[in-house]
Formats: sequence, C-alpha cells, structure tokens
Amino acid sequence: MVGSFAMLLEQVGHRVETATSAQAALETARRSLPDLIFLDVSMPDMNGWQLAPLLRQHLAQHPFALVAVTGRADVDAHVQSRKAGFDAHVAKPIDMPLLHSILKQMRSKLG
Repeated sequence: MVGSFAMLLEQVGHRVETATSAQAALETARRSLPDLIFLDVSMPDMNGWQLAPLLRQHLAQHPFALVAVTGRADVDAHVQSRKAGFDAHVAKPIDMPLLHSILKQMRSKLG
C-alpha cells in the first residue's frame, strides 16, 4: 500500500517520504517536519493509534495534520482515531476523489 499511495500523492504534486515502521515514521517526521502525515493504523512494531500521540508530542512546535488510514470504517475505529489525536480517519482503499477531498480539507485546517 505504501508504494501505490505514495505514487498517488506524488502524481498530484506532493513531496512524499515513506516509512514502514513506527520508529522509522517518527524519525522521518522529526527530520522532514511534514505538513501532513498519512499514518497506517496497522504497523508491525506499534499501531498508528499508539504512534499518533508520540508524533503530536515530538512535533509539538510544528503544525501538521494527521490522517489515520485503515481497513476499518466502523464507528469504534473512528472514535479511537479521534482519541489518539488524528484529524481525519479514512478507510482503504483511498481513491483519487477522496484523496483530493482530504488534501483540500487538511490544507484549509493548516491555513
């Protein structure tokens, strides 16, 4: 999923960095200070709901939007994403119209 989703973002003009573990995601975010992070909830070493608060803590001085990406679309998953600090929650697969909508919404959130 990482590769194809990254290609979608690059096709619409965004610079993309990817990570395949929670530790790598945290290190990448600290280094690159992104404006928007799409974070898969299912990761091998720590789930996205555990990582989201760490990202918020470590990037506290840098405004960014955080989007949960998961196969779960149920109400409990949405609630868990909000509690973890995500700005939005989307279910896979993410299609282009939905991606454009999310990007527009997060841009307006960041000002």
